[in-house]
Amino acid sequence: MSDRKINTHRRAIILVVDGCGIGAAPDAAAFGDPLDANTLANTARAVGGLKLPNFQRLGLGNISPLEGIKSVDAPVGIYGKLQELSRGKDTQTGHWEMMGIINNCEFPTYPNGFPDELLQKFIKATGCKEILCNKPYSGTQLLDDFGEEHQRTGYPIVYTSGDSVWQLACHVDTIPLAKQYEWCQIARDMLQGPHRVGRVIARPFTGTPGNYKRLSFERRDFGLQPPGETFLDNIIDAGAGVLGIGKIEDIFDKKGISHAQHTGTNKEGLELTLAAIRNTFNLSGREITKNAPNSTPLIFTNLVDTDSLYGHRRNPQGYADALVEIDNWLGEIVDAMTAEDLLIISSDHGNDPTAAGTDHTREFVPIIAYNKMLEALPKQSKDIGTRQGFYDMAASLAAWFQMDWKHGGSSFIPQLTEVV
Repeated sequence: MSDRKINTHRRAIILVVDGCGIGAAPDAAAFGDPLDANTLANTARAVGGLKLPNFQRLGLGNISPLEGIKSVDAPVGIYGKLQELSRGKDTQTGHWEMMGIINNCEFPTYPNGFPDELLQKFIKATGCKEILCNKPYSGTQLLDDFGEEHQRTGYPIVYTSGDSVWQLACHVDTIPLAKQYEWCQIARDMLQGPHRVGRVIARPFTGTPGNYKRLSFERRDFGLQPPGETFLDNIIDAGAGVLGIGKIEDIFDKKGISHAQHTGTNKEGLELTLAAIRNTFNLSGREITKNAPNSTPLIFTNLVDTDSLYGHRRNPQGYADALVEIDNWLGEIVDAMTAEDLLIISSDHGNDPTAAGTDHTREFVPIIAYNKMLEALPKQSKDIGTRQGFYDMAASLAAWFQMDWKHGGSSFIPQLTEVV
């Protein structure tokens, strides 16, 4: 443990609504995205308006015009939007930047599939004999097109997307889950140097031809450790804990995380987050570091359904329904918070379900911060405008926990330090 200090009387909750942009970034065209990409606004328009009363009360409609969500005169939260500085529009890059890492080195992508030299190396190391697919593919269409052949031959399905990912899909009755994870770790160890992809992802599935189904809870991401110190490391160094809910531990390759729990759905992630806020979440058995502390002042949750189930599948109605589900839980989450709790809601990138293709979209992301004492502040103090860099979140958390932070960004919550 270092000599870092943290105000452990305070707590922070981060909710990442995965793939939730709020307008094309100025450099969207450089990432192959249209200048009218806007995950929230286009989803709202496609479904005839969003009804999200808790998000509206917090100030979401004050950030940018959204059909069905009003700009309110007295929002209870701080609101604005963040522009990404890193070279990327993927989950890993976005989360790393939130915690203080600007990634200027783009991860490699494979629009034409992986080179044969990599495939042969993987085949030799795993003994799998052959692979199927090897091209960018829709993860759901993939099962219809290759699932039956996979089960007949036993060959794993290897595919990619517009992101820097090596994805492996296998039926759990054909290739046992433990073997799938083992093969993903082999791929992770192999994919280094010029082929240092951001993530290797296990995509297990079950079912029968024509009725295959992904197993969301059993998905695992084999990522890379952040290339430098993050704010999460600072908390661990101060002797406190970080609880990662959802795929957080995979995104950071366990670095800076003391406790973790994977989830299969957004509902499960929201239930666990609420339990952690209410101090009814049992940390026992969720430790991933030695001598893990018995408290976690930072709760870090990723809600992936908006991205994986609806953004990539270009399903605006499903996306809107997922937002409604989150909004319904927000009421309970806010009610459970104390004056010593800070809630931050944001995203890691866009994924406009009305855009062409199936890839992420380079967008601004919304940022909302709430603490019970904020409601007394005037409206003009709550509008933080457009901030350059997701890492303002790390700077703001440092201000909240009264910790030193020298890795860039500026706090958007100086008012809270004075009010609470």
